[in-house]
Amino acid sequence: MTHSLLLALALMLIVEGLLPFVAPSTWRETFRRLIALSDGQIRFIGLTSMILGLVLLTIFK
Repeated sequence: MTHSLLLALALMLIVEGLLPFVAPSTWRETFRRLIALSDGQIRFIGLTSMILGLVLLTIFK
């Protein structure tokens, strides 16, 4: 199980690093827009992301 978690973490870091590497100005602009959002909107985005991840995990498991 630890091996799978480390692989998942490694894959997440690779995916997270793609946008700043390929398009740093777009990445910076995205964070500027995120700063303008309220806490509730950011929480909703986080919740939606977690639910989508759980659904995908359940489907592909």
